[in-house]
Amino acid sequence: MTHYGTLRTWSAVFRIVGGIAILLAIPGWIIWAIEVEGTLATIAVIILGLPLLVFLATWPIAIGQAMNAIADIGDAVKRPDV
Repeated sequence: MTHYGTLRTWSAVFRIVGGIAILLAIPGWIIWAIEVEGTLATIAVIILGLPLLVFLATWPIAIGQAMNAIADIGDAVKRPDV
Protein backbone atom coordinates (compact mmCIF):
# COMPACT_ATOMS: atom_id res chain seq x y z
CA MET A 1 0.00 0.00 0.00
CA THR A 2 1.39 3.35 -0.99
CA HIS A 3 1.21 6.49 1.10
CA TYR A 4 1.62 8.67 -1.97
CA GLY A 5 -1.74 8.22 -3.69
CA THR A 6 -2.53 11.93 -3.67
CA LEU A 7 0.83 12.75 -5.22
CA ARG A 8 0.29 10.15 -7.92
CA THR A 9 -3.21 11.50 -8.61
CA TRP A 10 -1.88 15.03 -9.07
CA SER A 11 0.86 13.62 -11.26
CA ALA A 12 -1.78 12.13 -13.55
CA VAL A 13 -3.72 15.41 -13.57
CA PHE A 14 -0.62 17.35 -14.59
CA ARG A 15 0.14 14.88 -17.37
CA ILE A 16 -3.40 15.17 -18.74
CA VAL A 17 -3.23 18.97 -18.58
CA GLY A 18 0.10 18.87 -20.41
CA GLY A 19 -1.31 16.67 -23.15
CA ILE A 20 -4.26 18.99 -23.60
CA ALA A 21 -1.92 21.99 -23.66
CA ILE A 22 0.13 20.45 -26.45
CA LEU A 23 -2.98 19.63 -28.45
CA LEU A 24 -4.22 23.22 -28.06
CA ALA A 25 -0.82 24.78 -28.78
CA ILE A 26 -0.71 23.49 -32.36
CA PRO A 27 -3.94 25.17 -33.56
CA GLY A 28 -3.00 28.27 -31.59
CA TRP A 29 0.33 28.39 -33.39
CA ILE A 30 -1.39 28.09 -36.77
CA ILE A 31 -3.86 30.84 -35.92
CA TRP A 32 -1.03 33.01 -34.58
CA ALA A 33 0.94 32.54 -37.83
CA ILE A 34 -2.10 33.56 -39.87
CA GLU A 35 -2.94 36.60 -37.74
CA VAL A 36 0.45 38.34 -37.67
CA GLU A 37 1.10 41.00 -40.26
CA GLY A 38 4.13 40.85 -42.52
CA THR A 39 6.22 38.13 -44.02
CA LEU A 40 9.06 38.37 -41.53
CA ALA A 41 6.69 38.21 -38.58
CA THR A 42 5.00 35.15 -40.06
CA ILE A 43 8.35 33.44 -40.64
CA ALA A 44 9.42 34.28 -37.09
CA VAL A 45 6.23 32.77 -35.69
CA ILE A 46 6.68 29.65 -37.80
CA ILE A 47 10.35 29.14 -36.91
CA LEU A 48 10.41 30.33 -33.30
CA GLY A 49 6.81 30.14 -32.17
CA LEU A 50 6.17 26.40 -32.34
CA PRO A 51 9.26 25.29 -30.41
CA LEU A 52 8.55 27.88 -27.74
CA LEU A 53 4.90 26.89 -27.49
CA VAL A 54 5.68 23.19 -27.26
CA PHE A 55 8.37 23.86 -24.65
CA LEU A 56 5.95 25.85 -22.50
CA ALA A 57 3.13 23.35 -23.04
CA THR A 58 5.26 20.42 -21.84
CA TRP A 59 6.00 21.93 -18.42
CA PRO A 60 2.96 20.29 -16.80
CA ILE A 61 4.10 16.91 -18.13
CA ALA A 62 7.56 17.45 -16.64
CA ILE A 63 6.06 18.46 -13.29
CA GLY A 64 3.83 15.37 -13.35
CA GLN A 65 6.79 13.10 -14.04
CA ALA A 66 8.76 14.71 -11.22
CA MET A 67 5.87 14.19 -8.81
CA ASN A 68 5.60 10.55 -9.84
CA ALA A 69 9.35 10.09 -9.33
CA ILE A 70 9.11 11.63 -5.86
CA ALA A 71 6.32 9.19 -4.99
CA ASP A 72 8.40 6.27 -6.29
CA ILE A 73 11.38 7.36 -4.21
CA GLY A 74 9.16 7.80 -1.16
CA ASP A 75 7.77 4.28 -1.57
CA ALA A 76 11.25 2.84 -1.99
CA VAL A 77 12.82 4.46 1.08
CA LYS A 78 9.98 4.51 3.59
CA ARG A 79 10.57 2.85 6.93
CA PRO A 80 8.85 -0.52 7.37
CA ASP A 81 7.30 0.42 10.74
CA VAL A 82 5.50 3.48 9.38
